[in-house]
Amino acid sequence: MDIKQFIATKAFISFEDKILILRESKKYADSTNTGKYDIPGGRLNPGENFMEALKREIKEETGLDIDIKEPFFVNEWNPIVREQQWQIVGIFFKCNSKSDKVILSKDHDSFIWINPKEAHKYNIIDNLRKAFEEYVRDNK
Repeated sequence: MDIKQFIATKAFISFEDKILILRESKKYADSTNTGKYDIPGGRLNPGENFMEALKREIKEETGLDIDIKEPFFVNEWNPIVREQQWQIVGIFFKCNSKSDKVILSKDHDSFIWINPKEAHKYNIIDNLRKAFEEYVRDNK
């Protein structure tokens, strides 16, 4: 079986010490996580600068303009999407927003600004658990 490989940029967007999570809707074509919470971000297009990709994904998914800070975590996950094995390498960035006014894309049907220490209380996708742990540890 051929494995599709992607690089993804993911954003821990902070506003007043809260982090934005988005719930994936049934309309999200590549989702294996409908109804679960994710953070903004997505795959890079071939040849695309990863910082520009992150800004593009955040704007598409949330309507927010953000300041990208430093990367703080790298992880990989291996979902099966439409009967095909994927390998996704995700680079997680700290980001700041000057606003909490989110405009959702069709890929998401809900959002919440949460205390990152309480991420375990939400139905977040599995690959985010370690990222939240690292974010909290890094921001003590």
